Amino acid sequence: MAAPIKFGVGQSVLRKEDDALIRGKGRYTDDYTPQAALRCLMLRSPHAHAKYTIDVSRARGLPGVALILTADDVKDLGNLPCLFNLETDPFTGPPYPILAKDEVRHVGDAVAFVVAETIDQARDAIEAIDVKWSPLPAVTGVVNAVKKDAPQVWPDKPGNVLFDVSIGDKAATEAAFAKAHAVAEISIVNPRVVASFMETRAAVCEYDAKRDHLTLTVGSQGSHRLRDILCQNVLNIPTDKMRVICPDVGGGFGTKLFPYREYALMAVAARQLKKAVKWAADRSEHFMGDAQGRDNVTTAKMALAEDGKFLAMDCDLMGDMGAYLSTFGPYIPHGGAGMLPGLYDIQAFHCRVRTIFTHSVPVDAYRGAGRPEAAYVIERLVDACARKLEMTPDAIRRKNFISPKALPYKTATGKVYDSGDFAAHLKRAMEIAEWKEFGKRAKAAKKQGLIRGIGLASYVEICGVMGEETANVRLDPNGDVTVLIGTQSSGQGHQTAYAQIVAEQFGLPPERVHIHQGDTDEIATGLGTGGSASIPTGGVCVERAAGDLGKKLKEFAAQALEASAGDLEITDGVIRIAGTDRSISFADLAKRPGADPSKLNGSATFASADGTYPNGTHLAEVELDPATGIIKIVNYVIVDDFGKTLNPLLLAGQVHGGAMQGIGQALMEQVVYGASDGQLITATYMDYALPRAADGPAFVFETNNVPCKTNPLGVKGAGEAGAIGSCPAVVNAIVDALWREYKIDHIDMPATPERVWIAINEHHRRHSL
Repeated sequence: MAAPIKFGVGQSVLRKEDDALIRGKGRYTDDYTPQAALRCLMLRSPHAHAKYTIDVSRARGLPGVALILTADDVKDLGNLPCLFNLETDPFTGPPYPILAKDEVRHVGDAVAFVVAETIDQARDAIEAIDVKWSPLPAVTGVVNAVKKDAPQVWPDKPGNVLFDVSIGDKAATEAAFAKAHAVAEISIVNPRVVASFMETRAAVCEYDAKRDHLTLTVGSQGSHRLRDILCQNVLNIPTDKMRVICPDVGGGFGTKLFPYREYALMAVAARQLKKAVKWAADRSEHFMGDAQGRDNVTTAKMALAEDGKFLAMDCDLMGDMGAYLSTFGPYIPHGGAGMLPGLYDIQAFHCRVRTIFTHSVPVDAYRGAGRPEAAYVIERLVDACARKLEMTPDAIRRKNFISPKALPYKTATGKVYDSGDFAAHLKRAMEIAEWKEFGKRAKAAKKQGLIRGIGLASYVEICGVMGEETANVRLDPNGDVTVLIGTQSSGQGHQTAYAQIVAEQFGLPPERVHIHQGDTDEIATGLGTGGSASIPTGGVCVERAAGDLGKKLKEFAAQALEASAGDLEITDGVIRIAGTDRSISFADLAKRPGADPSKLNGSATFASADGTYPNGTHLAEVELDPATGIIKIVNYVIVDDFGKTLNPLLLAGQVHGGAMQGIGQALMEQVVYGASDGQLITATYMDYALPRAADGPAFVFETNNVPCKTNPLGVKGAGEAGAIGSCPAVVNAIVDALWREYKIDHIDMPATPERVWIAINEHHRRHSL
């Protein structure tokens, strides 16, 4: 077996992009300011629901004000589209206008766009705009929104329901419940969260009057999709009239995938004024203007046999859409419901899925996009089943896991798991965490007045199904290699990962491989990045395109070396006749006569119809202080199956980051709206809590990889997995502690110290009566 290539697949290569970033030499959108660029601000509604009239005449006359746009000024623009619909039960969504006309439907809804010479002049103009508000009744939260007399978000959506559909076999599920030995049931809230990326959204739009052409520089998760939606759906111009450039992007988490109102308004302003315009969100604007995540309320039941076997699962899921339909919004709860059976052999399944409008910021994909919500439901329910039958949480999982022999396995929702050994990663996580010794640790904590709990979550998700991606790999004149691909890094390390795939074939160090992404003029097509698809889809493209280039280079080099292409090998950026010292370097080959692009460029296209199914076990051990409710994570173990590891360092970083996001949601993150007025109470980080380093554990992370059979690289995708296993593991650990000490079997996220303290004190009050 050949020795692994120093910089190739499987090696812990340091991130090549980090040197510039940590030295402050990164180029983010807000670092780019064209000369004499005008500044933009949005006027947003302070009300959750109101009629309004607007007069901008005074503001338009203020010093430095170049343009003010209202709904009447952009009435010819198309609406922001929703790109998802149901095949069996098609729905018609309400309009999502670029500026709201006459009526606003959430705090932060956009009513005017101001362009001025300076940001201070734009602020003055915002304050000078005369808006007369007539507040209307508002409703937030899906439970309130479906009540009989709830205020209506849209007149043509009675009951505030967009769609109400069923997944699975209701009759078979009811039959299984009818013969069940026992039934376990939970009702849980998956709270709304804000995608807290380091870099807020920002954009610069420039207009070339001679060419009638726009250039939009924007921190996004994909330049091509953004351009196509803006041109085809909103601006009604050919796509060749706009170039979208994505520079460095400081985090995305799904939220930067979508088109937003500001981008279209900036295009209008740049064309009208024939000047560059620039906009950047502050944090409060981020809370009010960017799509938010999660926000489901779910009731789930499991029919159980006497021996603990799962007979059937039935769910009722309500997903909050907010006031408008964001790009993929309705897909998130509906698509996520398909993953509700988890890793378990559940023959009968049914889920009612309702998507509900509320007077709140629209909801869309956030790291995991429906799969974390599904994993949270099933893993909380499995623990409830264990308590119902007085089984241990590990025993009931082993009893019901799909066995390796049953793979490929088609779930009751139609997902086909191709590979894995689910009991193996559960067992390994328990070994690392010294599960058998937990009782001793719990007794020692009890002597200190503390309560310990231990929790499991064995998850599965689907990823790598964004669609078709294309990569081009070319030989540069200096002998380096450049990769052009339509994915988009927002911190994941694409520069390093793709370079390793190229190194696997050519032996080039990472500094000689250059990755170009995020430019619609330079790269013909692209999906962007989402759904953990970059390596399962983009990586396959790069590997195949590099192989195509290698074949062409050998054929071209064969002429120079007067040898057969079949006798040539490529190592360290040199093509040589195998077993001899006769060779030609990449640089010399690129300079030879006849070295036209067709001989120096390889390309490949790939799409995964089946997707990949990463899975694993998260195990959390927590310590509760009953006097204060404070929770400390004292041990955290992750054993994942990602099929194949491309770079262990990059992988660990992705898993740690995702797990911390899940821990944040489990313990502290929650968007809160006022119950009566729909006000956004958590509109800054003064009120919205984020986890800090001290809130996280020292992760112990391993892989128990089983190669994916449906992916040519054998990989399963990893970018979102940490956020999928962490929430249920942490909350199951908290509930375990509460159950052991007080027989409290439920707490909702976020399990804040206040909520824990209240739960314990209500228990004491009930038992003292």
